[in-house]
Amino acid sequence: MASENIKRVKSSEIELKDRLVEVRRVTKVTKGGRAFGFSAVVVVGNENGVVGHGLGKAKEATSAIEKAIDDAKKNLIKVPLQSGTVPHEQEGRFGGAHVFLKPASHGTGVIAGGAMRAVLESVGIIDVLAKSKGSSNPANVVKATIEALTQMRDANTIARQRGVSLDTVYNG
Repeated sequence: MASENIKRVKSSEIELKDRLVEVRRVTKVTKGGRAFGFSAVVVVGNENGVVGHGLGKAKEATSAIEKAIDDAKKNLIKVPLQSGTVPHEQEGRFGGAHVFLKPASHGTGVIAGGAMRAVLESVGIIDVLAKSKGSSNPANVVKATIEALTQMRDANTIARQRGVSLDTVYNG
């Protein structure tokens, strides 16, 4: 069901800002010794409802970051925002990472840490309460947060899917 809500966006249409979530030095042990490389996780967004994440791997950190940015621009999604916050409570899971997002009143700010904060600020959310449970692996937390955001639906979408008026959605 979540796959039908995903709205893909082309990166050439919008101005994107990138945020580096993590750069990790990785090691491959071979017969001849150790081979070092880098793995980078990046989040890009226009701070107005569009966000994407990417992973890049290379022998040098700068190359890994560039690859991650290119990958993130290929994985953009559109997220419904409601006056600077999320429309409703939502959970997201990826691997061992579990995240919980809850709407917050104006002036609360982004109450989230680390990888979740990067995703939420990139999408343009300014007021939200968020909790990360389970694994703290930044790559999985980013993917779980993106999963939660892809499941978000605004009131107009819900009314259209149910075939009822907007008043019926709000008043029950």
